Amino acid sequence: MQLPVQLLHRKAKAHKGDFGHILILAGSAQFSGAAVLCSSAAMRAGAGLVTLGIPGGLNNAFIKIKPPEVMLKPLAQTPELTLSIKALAQIKKILDKVDILVVGPGLSQNRSTQNLIRKIIADVNKSMVIDADGLNALVGHLDLLHITGHRSQVVRILTPHPGEMSRLLNISINEIQRSRKDIAQRFAKDYNCIIVLKGYRTVVADAERKAYTNKTGNPGMASAGSGDVLTGMIAAFLGQGLDGFNAAKYAVYLHGLAGDLAAREKTQPGMIASDIIDKIPEAIKISSKW
Repeated sequence: MQLPVQLLHRKAKAHKGDFGHILILAGSAQFSGAAVLCSSAAMRAGAGLVTLGIPGGLNNAFIKIKPPEVMLKPLAQTPELTLSIKALAQIKKILDKVDILVVGPGLSQNRSTQNLIRKIIADVNKSMVIDADGLNALVGHLDLLHITGHRSQVVRILTPHPGEMSRLLNISINEIQRSRKDIAQRFAKDYNCIIVLKGYRTVVADAERKAYTNKTGNPGMASAGSGDVLTGMIAAFLGQGLDGFNAAKYAVYLHGLAGDLAAREKTQPGMIASDIIDKIPEAIKISSKW
């Protein structure tokens, strides 16, 4: 697959602001790795700037484990060291400097955190990628995806695996797996969003009933953190100017290709999510025919 020009050619006078500032709301005391993997993948996939919004009490721990290129924004936290609803005011203050929002990886299902996620989805006028606990917050609250007026142009990309899709729609995983493309297309149309239905032959669908079924990737990618890597890549491609459908499509393709390259080197049983991140540049190089 040949990549679009936005991902291949940068003007000589370009600066980091030209390639998107991504704010990733992720992580908790129990799930710090998801935040690190997502932010690392966003940087490796070409984002100009990445800020990681985390529970403030975890700041010192994250300084030690985050990539040096990623900035930290400590935010209000719950007693359980997850993001608190009180962080909403802090988040809104920095949104003018942000192009793309990621909501979900490792945030937890703490009640205050889930309320924060729902407020962000309902109120924030930014294109966003919603994954993991961001999707859990939408169970029973899909009406929050119905946006009107000038906000109807905001891109929402949801990245459920079949289990998450099952909870969102309250239908069985078997039913989803029997009609993956059709269900993804109907959901995208009903809620005016882009769906990345992960799994074997990941499906990308949008509200206009466009669909792409991916053929890269391998079973070795069925490992903790692989989805966090994909989320970071999608956000990075949005930040570099691709429309929502193409950002998701090319991210899914390259994510799978990077996984295939990692498996070739590490074997399918031996590969881990960070191996996929390491292979993103090679996947881009192969796809650009450099």
